Amino acid sequence: MKYILTGIFFLTCMVSNAQDWQAQWISTFEHKKDTNTWQVFRKTVDVASNPQKAIVRIAVDSKYWLWINGKMIVYEGGLKRGPNPNDTYFDIVDISKHLHKGKNSFAILSWYWGKDGFSHKSSGKSGLVAEINVDGKIQGTDKTWKALRHPAFGKTGAPHPNYRMPDDNIHFDARKDIGQWMQPGYDDTSWPDALELGKPPVAPWNNLVERPIPLWRVAAPKRYENDKQLPRVSDGKPIEARLPRNITISPYLKVNAPAGLIIDMRTDNYKGGSEYNYRSEYVTKDGVQEFESLAYLNGHAMIYTIPAGVEILDLRYRETRYNTEFSGSFDCDDPFLNSLWIKSRNTMNVNMRDAIQDPDRERAQWWGDAAILIGEIFHSCDPRAYQLIKKAILNLADWQKPDGVLYSPVPTGSWDRELPGQMLSSIGAYGFWYYYLYTGDVATIKHVYPAVKRYLNLWQLGPDGLLIHREGGWDWGDWGENIDRPVLDNALLYQALKAAGQMAGVTGDTADIHRYRTMMRHIKDNYNRVFWTGSEYRSPGYTGVTDERGHGLAVLFDLAEPQQYPAIKQVFNHSFNASPYMEKYVLEALFKMGDATAALSRMKSRYQKMVNSPLSTLWEGWGIGAEGYGGGSYNHGWSGGPLTLLMEYVCGVTPIDTGFSRFKILPQPGNLNRASASFETVKGTVRSSFQKSANNMQINVTVPPLTSAIVGVPARNVKYIKLNGKVVWKKGQYIKQRGTLLALPTDRIGFEISSGKWRFKAKY
Repeated sequence: MKYILTGIFFLTCMVSNAQDWQAQWISTFEHKKDTNTWQVFRKTVDVASNPQKAIVRIAVDSKYWLWINGKMIVYEGGLKRGPNPNDTYFDIVDISKHLHKGKNSFAILSWYWGKDGFSHKSSGKSGLVAEINVDGKIQGTDKTWKALRHPAFGKTGAPHPNYRMPDDNIHFDARKDIGQWMQPGYDDTSWPDALELGKPPVAPWNNLVERPIPLWRVAAPKRYENDKQLPRVSDGKPIEARLPRNITISPYLKVNAPAGLIIDMRTDNYKGGSEYNYRSEYVTKDGVQEFESLAYLNGHAMIYTIPAGVEILDLRYRETRYNTEFSGSFDCDDPFLNSLWIKSRNTMNVNMRDAIQDPDRERAQWWGDAAILIGEIFHSCDPRAYQLIKKAILNLADWQKPDGVLYSPVPTGSWDRELPGQMLSSIGAYGFWYYYLYTGDVATIKHVYPAVKRYLNLWQLGPDGLLIHREGGWDWGDWGENIDRPVLDNALLYQALKAAGQMAGVTGDTADIHRYRTMMRHIKDNYNRVFWTGSEYRSPGYTGVTDERGHGLAVLFDLAEPQQYPAIKQVFNHSFNASPYMEKYVLEALFKMGDATAALSRMKSRYQKMVNSPLSTLWEGWGIGAEGYGGGSYNHGWSGGPLTLLMEYVCGVTPIDTGFSRFKILPQPGNLNRASASFETVKGTVRSSFQKSANNMQINVTVPPLTSAIVGVPARNVKYIKLNGKVVWKKGQYIKQRGTLLALPTDRIGFEISSGKWRFKAKY
């Protein structure tokens, strides 16, 4: 069986989710408990004339591949169920360029998992519905379609993917293949007619919701990095075919072999996160043959185990990934930080798929991870990636339990436990509100705010003015030891209340703001009274090593006062308890306290092992495998927090007003002599760079159209400042300058600028 990709298209216009489908859900069987089954569907559709506009709407449990007139149009369509606990996503594909006047063949391969997982809720019934709209004339799936359970796909033996995974290994026996069934001339007269299961909305798939993210970016097959060294006749030993870095791929092979041999395909990451992931096995037919395993794997190398004596004609891979451009960039005079930024982006890349997820043992959308990955996505991807963030936000709100509890990972069919700290992070400054600041998407905030309100109603304060601890379903604050939870959790609740008040202002629910502010005031009034010892934060009864995590959050959320900063910096000098998850906030606190040199020094110390490793992605903990946390994965997006910090603090770019209509640039060079950052916003590309020497500092800024920026030049010992070659500040005062509308730190001289390119040069 040979699958060739020729094109993939996603219709980005908004289409109603109205349940006016004319097509029928169809299947080859009605067995509800069957799992890991592959089905093929065919239909010849008559088109009266060359179409002006043609789309197809497709929904499936669980994945599908589409060919039109023998050409593959969609490679792995469908999204893991679901937008909420009941419903199903559907895709919209523009097929205008793939149809012609006369007869057009449609062929669809579907894969039904039939299991729940940490990232998927099975409908419990295999089904496909497709509706073809050609210039307003609609034809859809029904009993006139031919349907067959593909006999070559089966089940592997153990080991299978771990219990968190809804999908399974791929087994394909080429001796049972049915040939080029996706080609127009294929004879399907012996195939049974499809079974009709009802028109949408119908149980168990229920309402259909438009896919909110693009179809995948799918590359042509490529040769492995060590292609010239790969054997041409197998000796039976595993063949390691190296990839350029850790990416998500589908493996391909072409061999000349006798029938009945088993070829195993897996990556070096097959047991990433200490649990079995996915593999494929191919059973040969006699002669020259080729096969592409369609489900994606990830790793640094493909491992093919091919029986001895088999002639290897070709081994390749196809990369598939989230469809975005990596338009952001960072560069400085420290190669270590440059490498850390790139490894952060590499990790983010393999964490973007159906959801914001880790790619190894779970492929699940944990929101503690997502709250950090959001910053990485905004600073390194084009705006198509924002749709994935929005999907994550909608998923979290739309899976809320009737009692108000929010939980992740969602979507899910086999998990329902709340992690309270992660939920507070998700709805707060680094989650929902962060998304709004960067996009200005009022509609999404209006949609999710009621869920935020219901959730915060579960949180109560005790007689001491601080929160009453909520264990939730999993009483987890971070990996590692010495977690002082009251110090940590009160800060998390405080920032969630602040964000909720801000969202209430956006949605017009101003009556809710009083409760949030009242709770915030109680926490603010008592946090330092109860927890501050005079030299550190420590909750009553906590006897462990001083925990830096809560100190970081106290600084970030303004619970700590500036006079406490020197003591908090001392804590950061000797406390190293945080996992990479919480380390991001500790590092950010150092930047907020104005000590970029200390922040970069700690960053380099903490990440030294990861950056020096030959692995191209970052890890769940400070080690991998048994030396790491959780499952010891080496693909964990929460470790990429430095990417965001280098953009927001070293190069100093953060929004002031929503949707980046107004932003500030306050570079913190620390011990760097130069750095530059560039990334796309909803308003256009922002650029910020600096170069400094003993007596000068130059800051270059690009401000997109219809925006403005506040630039803060470091003020210490400044003699004068030039803007685009003209002196605009000298001897402590502006020259023909109206000043700024933003209160800047006392160590900054501020300038408000409009769109364009600007060059500031300060003389010291």
